[in-house]
Amino acid sequence: MADPYRSFGRGYSAVRQPDPRIARQVHAALGPAATVLNVGAGAGSYEPDGRGVLAVEPSATMLRQRPPGSAPAVCAVAEHLPCVDDRFDAALAVLTVHHWRDPAAGLAELRRVSRRQVVFTWDVEVMARYWLVREYLPEIAERERGLANLDAVVRGLSGPDRRVVVQPVPVPWDCTDGFLAAYWRRPHSYLDDDVRAGMSGVAALPSDVVRPAVRRLAEDLGSGAWQRRHRDLLDRDSLDVGYRLVIGTAIS
Repeated sequence: MADPYRSFGRGYSAVRQPDPRIARQVHAALGPAATVLNVGAGAGSYEPDGRGVLAVEPSATMLRQRPPGSAPAVCAVAEHLPCVDDRFDAALAVLTVHHWRDPAAGLAELRRVSRRQVVFTWDVEVMARYWLVREYLPEIAERERGLANLDAVVRGLSGPDRRVVVQPVPVPWDCTDGFLAAYWRRPHSYLDDDVRAGMSGVAALPSDVVRPAVRRLAEDLGSGAWQRRHRDLLDRDSLDVGYRLVIGTAIS
């Protein structure tokens, strides 16, 4: 299988450092789980300390970026997890389901191997209203409406004997994890090629779409037009830009 991160995953770990405030919410969602399977684990962001963690990641590019001392990792895909039924207390999937070849099959596998599932994803319709997407790169929302996001995850974790809870994940203004909307109050960051390379939603678009948008943003920042349009953001400490935690558990 082709490695989707071969073209834009290099240097990923440098700009995608887990944010401690988001990490606290993710780890709280895992509940008392002593064993955790991290699926689509990438470079290891948000893997909890003090629990038995096994990482699953199909990309060699990402596996090479896991730091020394991180949890053991196996090269496998979400749709075929190399684990027996109910092997883990919880399964974790952080901003990864949209990369899976068959999200429904992958989510079914999370349910098969764990008693609790925690999936960090996003609501594409909320994200479509984010200023970067709405004003500069609407192509992001157009593309991502065809990918698995919040609705697909909720369906995949639902069932008559299951409870599914959706939690908003507010993004702090100084978020250290450089995902798409991390820089909602730091617009100059989007002018940096290395920063954009860590955002699959941007990196997957053609350069003839991205470069004119970045040029318009630079012009708006230089003229003060962006600041005038978004002065309401400048005093905010956090913002709901559509990120969600979906927590699925069996009803006993």
